[in-house]
Amino acid sequence: MMIKKIIFGLILISQVSFHAQNYEFGKVSKDELQEEFYPLDSTADAAYLYKKRKTYFNYGNNTGFEVINEVYLRVKLYTKEGFDFATFKLPYVRPESGKSERISSIKAVTYNLNEKGKIVEDKVSKKYIFDETTSKFRHVKRITFPNLKEGSVIELKYTMTSPYTEIVDDLQFQYGIPVKKLAIEVETPEWLIFAKKNKGYYLITPVETVRNGSITIRNKVRTITREAGPGGTTVGSTYDNNEIDMAFNSSTYKAENIPALKDNEPYVGSAYAYRGGVKYELVGTKFPNSIPKSFSKSWDDVTKQIYKSDAFGKELEKTNYYKKDIDALIANSNVNLEKLAMIFQYVKSNIKWNGYTSKYTNDGVRKAYLDKTGNSAEINLMLTSMLRYAGLNANPVLVSSKGNGVPLFPTIKGFDYVVSGIKLADNSMVLLDATEPYSMPNQLPARALNWNGRLVTKTGESTWVNLNSSKHAAEENMIMVKISDELEVTGFTRTIFDNFDAQRFRIRYNHIKDEDLIERFEENNNLEVDDFKLVNQGNLAKPVVRNVKFTSEDLLETIGNKLYIEPSLFLTKRSNPFKLEERKYPVDFTSAFKETNKVTIQIPNGYAIETVPEQLAIALPDNLGFFKYQVINGGNKIKLVSLLQVNSAMVPPQYYQALKEFYSKLVKKETEKIVLVKS
Repeated sequence: MMIKKIIFGLILISQVSFHAQNYEFGKVSKDELQEEFYPLDSTADAAYLYKKRKTYFNYGNNTGFEVINEVYLRVKLYTKEGFDFATFKLPYVRPESGKSERISSIKAVTYNLNEKGKIVEDKVSKKYIFDETTSKFRHVKRITFPNLKEGSVIELKYTMTSPYTEIVDDLQFQYGIPVKKLAIEVETPEWLIFAKKNKGYYLITPVETVRNGSITIRNKVRTITREAGPGGTTVGSTYDNNEIDMAFNSSTYKAENIPALKDNEPYVGSAYAYRGGVKYELVGTKFPNSIPKSFSKSWDDVTKQIYKSDAFGKELEKTNYYKKDIDALIANSNVNLEKLAMIFQYVKSNIKWNGYTSKYTNDGVRKAYLDKTGNSAEINLMLTSMLRYAGLNANPVLVSSKGNGVPLFPTIKGFDYVVSGIKLADNSMVLLDATEPYSMPNQLPARALNWNGRLVTKTGESTWVNLNSSKHAAEENMIMVKISDELEVTGFTRTIFDNFDAQRFRIRYNHIKDEDLIERFEENNNLEVDDFKLVNQGNLAKPVVRNVKFTSEDLLETIGNKLYIEPSLFLTKRSNPFKLEERKYPVDFTSAFKETNKVTIQIPNGYAIETVPEQLAIALPDNLGFFKYQVINGGNKIKLVSLLQVNSAMVPPQYYQALKEFYSKLVKKETEKIVLVKS
């Protein structure tokens, strides 16, 4: 009898689960609205209760093949922070001429419970839907939802129609919030051959099926009718409908209870690159009565295909628009390094980056030069062309930007950015990116520092090049303080930012007024600034130097007749940035780095040193980095010397536990205090 009850209970649970997992637009339940937190992750601010997408190809005699994406989703908002997931930005392409993508059949509703426990619907009207232009061809339809509350459920349904049949948008399984149920189906015609490549750390094995179907092609046929007598010939036309058999290949991805892959820890880079999904890429065609074509088999095939594009290789060949200016610029120089530096600075100073990343030009290099603004390809292909014109061995370097992930297999989608690479006489390589005014040779901006790039020669041949600088980002702090008899701390600190740290400092702070920088420095370090000076902000050849005189009453603690002070003062790292039990994606420091701290503390009269922290030297495995820390008792002075060095810009996830423990020991040591006792 007990076994029968258990079996019946399991059947009942499975039936309830089955019915609960059927979703239909407009059929939001009270249970969904009353749910206060996501059962499998109580920290989630929101969750996709259901996310469905169907992608298929439709053939019309006037339009040819089009890609149709039908999307339906239901989202539960648990907290106010979850409201961020109630704004949707749907990108689409709309050129000035030719075919455009279209977003249609938008249905969107906010659901809430009123005081009587009844479901109230707020439909999204046109005033909540906005069209935004992001570039000449690219647009975004932004959809916002009204009357959002903690506990709201929202639904969105729309159709995207695209004439660009070579593109199937990437499938996304995982997000920063959990997914209760996911259903994606992609159906492609046998004439178009797509490769499917997994991305991220969450995989779904698709169910593959083949459906036999057909399309009808309507052909116009000219007809001539002859009759007796003058003018007896009539020319007309009829339409002949030909039905062609065609197979459709379908991949269905289904999953439930997909965990979130959050980016709430530091040093993430791009969480999107590590979240589970599938990239689709057209790798060949097999049209009837035609020779099959194959694309992108190897990295050389990929780069040759990109190079042949009118928006890439041909743009490098254009020179007339800049000849006079470059001739005048380098007229008095015969040294390649001088010419390199002058042309690089010329482009940085005269052509402003418009914020759009691409490996292809949009309006072309000539127009970008005249307008003094362009996307990343227009600026850096222009730079490469100018360097070639000046006699340097310059070639474009294809890059996958941070948000695009790491290109692990040959694919055109693997690259979305381009920089310039110059091979010098000694075979060394110099990398340049003129989109960033504060960048230097071999010091690319953070968005381009993503493992390796692919250097492409004039013939389309290619090789890998390391994008990271051989020099560590460097920050060196020197602090000298004196503790007065009144226990006030006065001091001077000098910080030197070099290499990538200098670029990062300039990007973050060069546009900010000194008085605002002083205010930030005071708030961040809990002190008062008496004098503040920055040196070399605009001189990119030198490190940035920050000199500060300060006063503080909060850097030491008095308990009885003893004083307690942290040797690193306001530089102390007081918390471990790595808190997850497990991290499945790399720790991205952007650059290898070293941080040196040298502190001298003069103790007040009438006090003696009771204890100082013991020295520490620890290392990460496989030469990934180390930390050295030593406090020296010098009588009336105490000196600290510490060095934190990480030798890799990217720390793979298998080292996460070691890195977490490393930082735990570092924090524990830095928060140990010097103890001074009153004599």
